[in-house]
Amino acid sequence: MTAHSAPTRRTTLAAAAAGAATLTLGMPATAAHAATTASADSTGHDNARPTIVLVHGAFADAASWSPVTERLQSRGHQVIAAANPLRGLAHDAAQVAARLAAVPGPVVLVGHSYGGAVITQAAATAPNVKALVYIAAFMPDAGEVLGELSGRFPGSQLEPALTPVPVPGPGGATGTDLYIRPDRFHDVFAQDVARSVTATLAAGQRPLHASAFSDRCTAAAWRTLPSWVLVSGRDRGIVPELQRFQARRAGARTSEVPASHLPMHSRPDAVVSLIRAAARTT
Repeated sequence: MTAHSAPTRRTTLAAAAAGAATLTLGMPATAAHAATTASADSTGHDNARPTIVLVHGAFADAASWSPVTERLQSRGHQVIAAANPLRGLAHDAAQVAARLAAVPGPVVLVGHSYGGAVITQAAATAPNVKALVYIAAFMPDAGEVLGELSGRFPGSQLEPALTPVPVPGPGGATGTDLYIRPDRFHDVFAQDVARSVTATLAAGQRPLHASAFSDRCTAAAWRTLPSWVLVSGRDRGIVPELQRFQARRAGARTSEVPASHLPMHSRPDAVVSLIRAAARTT
């Protein structure tokens, strides 16, 4: 072969690229899609997957989601465990909505306990939220107050276990923060979780401002978004009857587990399964 007829490195690479393009273009559409999907799956990341945003409830912080966060991340999901300030429904919903606005792409928004009320209001102004998931949570309708909603179904052991603490408020006013008494935390909040774990959670609990139980919900995103509900059948904080009523009213896809108010710790696999079911539909 003469120097004029020998292929250069550039022409060889160009020919290879052209051949690969021809093979791809010649594939049936389904085969090309399968190849693309396989490539995405092999990296453990799929750009079409929604981000899962977890919103904790009262007396907790984002670490309360740790067993769920770890399991979702191990399955390749992008997860944000958002900070919920616990300073009142309007304030908390606005803060979560601002966090959602900074998330690119679709979101599956998950709330536990009081966090359910927060996501209900926050998602109404967050167009990237495509599904709502409620874990042993409040699901108020527009115009409802959590204290009144909870009172429709008696049996909660939470209120007698609360300790009020006066705190400074804006403009020199005095507000009230609420804590669960440490000696009641296990039995009221998480009777199916190891006492060593609940002792740590009780010691590190964050207070809920008492106004959260009297603030009026201004919007109910579950009326326009698909929702999933995990009912905790042995919940002593938000009674199961209330959780079932809310799920029926919302027309939610509902699962139930025989768990306390903290299924993220006692039934994390059930929580993850429900969240992933919601994520698959977005």
